[in-house]
Amino acid sequence: MQKEWKLILYALCILILLPCAGCAGTLFKNYGSIVPDGRVTDAFDKYQVNPNYNYYYSGSEVYPSALIGLDKAYALDSDLWKKLDMTPAKLRELVTYMKDKAATVNFKGPLHGFAMLDDKGKEIGVWYSILEAKTSLKMKDSRTVIIVTPDIDTWLRFEDGGRLRMR
Repeated sequence: MQKEWKLILYALCILILLPCAGCAGTLFKNYGSIVPDGRVTDAFDKYQVNPNYNYYYSGSEVYPSALIGLDKAYALDSDLWKKLDMTPAKLRELVTYMKDKAATVNFKGPLHGFAMLDDKGKEIGVWYSILEAKTSLKMKDSRTVIIVTPDIDTWLRFEDGGRLRMR
C-alpha cells in the first residue's frame, strides 16, 4: 500500500512540474546574456571606440551607472538610455568620471567590461560598469533589443560606507 502512495505522489509531482518546466521556457524566451569579457574591459580602459557601435549611457552623464555600445545593426528599445556621439576623448572622460566616482564612494573593485549576447549567443554589443549594476537583455525581435538600465541607486548604495544615503 505504501508503495502505491509513493507512485501516486511521483505521478502528481510529474503532473505539476511538467507544465512549470514549459512555462519556464516561455518565460525566459528571447532573453540574451551579459557575460564578463576581459577584452571589453581592456577596450574601455584604453578608450577604444568601435565605429560599428552606437553608444549610450544610463544615469548621470557626469558619472554614468553604465555605458553600452550596441551594434548599429540593432535598435535599442528604451527611452531611459541616452545616446552619445562617442569619441575616444568622450570615452576617456566618461570612464575617468566613473572610476573617480567609484573611488569617491569607496567602491572596492574595478569597473568591468561585458559582452552583450542575443538570445542565440551572438555578440551584439558591450557593457561597462561596476559588477553591482544589474540588468537584463531581451530580444524584442531579431533586430530590436530591450536592455534594462541599472537601478537608479547604483552609486548611492556605496556612499557612507555602503549605507544608502536618504535625501
